[in-house]
Amino acid sequence: HVQLVESGGGSVEAGGSLRLPCSASGYTMRNYCMAWFRQTPGKEREGVAAINSDGTVYYADSVKDRFTIYYDKAKRLVYLQMDSLKAEDTAMYYCAADLRVCSISWYRTAEYSYWGQGTQDTVS
Repeated sequence: HVQLVESGGGSVEAGGSLRLPCSASGYTMRNYCMAWFRQTPGKEREGVAAINSDGTVYYADSVKDRFTIYYDKAKRLVYLQMDSLKAEDTAMYYCAADLRVCSISWYRTAEYSYWGQGTQDTVS
């Protein structure tokens, strides 16, 4: 059973940076897709970034060139480095995972079987 726990949320001024770690445990496999999503009240959860077991990364257009996703395999931590933050980046951020490689639909919530509890990030 895969368990995901996010941390690192908080408040930051526009233009600043935050790094969100997600701890992944309870699995051993060769193929996986790890992702970050975000959600604001009244809106659907949207895919922000994903990383494949072969290192391929995917980004939403809204965060490309500002956010970076990477996976520390030794520590089993998936990081979302967020730079040049904007007020519209304010959201609850969720870590997600599935035990297969990312598909072209990596940004859809239905692609993932496992979710963290979320962490709030506020940009003002």
